[in-house]
Amino acid sequence: MRAIILAGGRGSRLKPYTTVFPKPLVPVGDQPILDLVLQQLKAAGFTHVTLALGHMGALIQAYCGDGSKWGLDISYSIEDSPLGTAGPLALAAPPEEHFLTMNGDLLTTLDYGELLRGHIRSGKLATVTVFEKKVPIDLGVLEVDAQGNLTDYIEKPTLTYKVSTGIYAFHRRILDFVPKRQRLDFPDLVRTLIGRKESLGTHLFQGQWLDIGRPEDHALAMDMLERDPQAFIPRKS
Repeated sequence: MRAIILAGGRGSRLKPYTTVFPKPLVPVGDQPILDLVLQQLKAAGFTHVTLALGHMGALIQAYCGDGSKWGLDISYSIEDSPLGTAGPLALAAPPEEHFLTMNGDLLTTLDYGELLRGHIRSGKLATVTVFEKKVPIDLGVLEVDAQGNLTDYIEKPTLTYKVSTGIYAFHRRILDFVPKRQRLDFPDLVRTLIGRKESLGTHLFQGQWLDIGRPEDHALAMDMLERDPQAFIPRKS
């Protein structure tokens, strides 16, 4: 099985950590988050990983090498200018018929192999992994009808949204929709596919998931890993 990890962003929201490190190499616990992701992919049955690089890509190459320390075959795809979150796919070497794509800064208990196998069974062009995110509202929320009459008062509700985790499974035909060397973000790609009435599926994930995008997320990731390391770190065989 094959995965493409998007690891080329600047990580501006995670400063000051990303002043020194590219975001995937920011340590969580005693190892970079990318190291943990690669361990998880190996444990899930993946054999080949392509790292799509940009900002500070040379540091990631120096750290990961050929992937042998994880038992993986690691190759690289390097963008000369920022191509967004989906554009780097067109630069990667032609993948197998089905492949996983993910951001390189995620802490999750998702079984990546289960996701890809389920996607293959579905026969769909793309499968988006979905997480139910609870958002507390620390205010009283009013419901008002068309005439301006107050019909309900909900004190500090918690809203639930289905959000994208930044983890996708694709058929290689997805590359027909990704122009080479042009910037493209995943929301725009998905909206294009919806407009073309392509077959898009979702994989609802109910485990632990965190996008380490901000300093407060990094602190939460450290706490999650410290409290339950066995949930994230694969056992040595």
